[in-house]
Amino acid sequence: MTRFAFDDQVAGQADAVAQVLSSAEVPALDPSRPLIFSGVGTSLHACRVAAYWVAELSSGRIRPLALESSDLALHGPIRREDQLVVVSHRGTKRFPSQLLARAKEAGAATVLITGQGNPDPGGDAVLRTCPDELASTHTVSYLTALAVLAKLVARLLEDRSSEFAAALERMPTAIRETLALPAPVRVAERLSEREPILVTGFGIDEFTAEEAALKLKEGAYLFAEGLSQEFSLHGTPAVYEPGMAAITISPGRDDGGRFPELSRLLLELGLEVVTCGAGPSDLSFAEVDYLLRPLVAIVPLQRLVGELARIRGTNPDQTRNDQPPWDAAVARIRL
Repeated sequence: MTRFAFDDQVAGQADAVAQVLSSAEVPALDPSRPLIFSGVGTSLHACRVAAYWVAELSSGRIRPLALESSDLALHGPIRREDQLVVVSHRGTKRFPSQLLARAKEAGAATVLITGQGNPDPGGDAVLRTCPDELASTHTVSYLTALAVLAKLVARLLEDRSSEFAAALERMPTAIRETLALPAPVRVAERLSEREPILVTGFGIDEFTAEEAALKLKEGAYLFAEGLSQEFSLHGTPAVYEPGMAAITISPGRDDGGRFPELSRLLLELGLEVVTCGAGPSDLSFAEVDYLLRPLVAIVPLQRLVGELARIRGTNPDQTRNDQPPWDAAVARIRL
């Protein structure tokens, strides 16, 4: 059986998160100043989770932005009073670096969350996550970035986040429990010839759906789209057809009855439907505090990508950068 570096990265996430939680010393952000989280791709998904945490834990008193680095680096207004948290796995991407430089010129406070291999990080504070990943389909850098962001948020809102902080300490155990579940080989067999794949979630699970769709593209070379549960019911059903598949993340809080409605619709239109959730599901993960679901809900979806890669003959370590014409075409783009 083919084993990828991707598999080892997924398998090592519990230890990596435990290491970050025990070692990261995060600065105290100012709750009275504007707060912006920024990244690209997987890093942006982590930023969206962090912004959701802040809004929820502050009961809406603080509503931070989560913006793509290219938008903010090129045109977005940056003010001296802003606090900017940038997430960049290796610190080599063009726009996150440009954004940090712009923020420095404006006099804004900056925090960079980045991997251990970043040789020349910018930022007033630099928070390290994990060694640079060998696989191009990033996994462990996502979970360790989430762990650092969670510590940052907990300190920002320490008067309201004691339960959140306590639950965060239990995350390595929950990740280990999720990794100990059987590999999703049969689910991969059901999905291997289905395309495109819809991935949906409600509330905080929407960000997990978006991240899972990106991993399916990168590692299994399947076109997938991550959407909120509600968006999946508005207009989008016009494109649902037999031959497609859907991965539906069971909601962790009341969703107004939308989950069963969407599930029935997808089945009625002939899609292959796979469930992902805490407890009995096609793709299961450990039950955790609602706000911390992103740290465990993505794990069975990552493992699914590895199984799909073995069935389909793809390579999540390379994201097709080792095959023509992708190798030459992608190499010409400076990310």
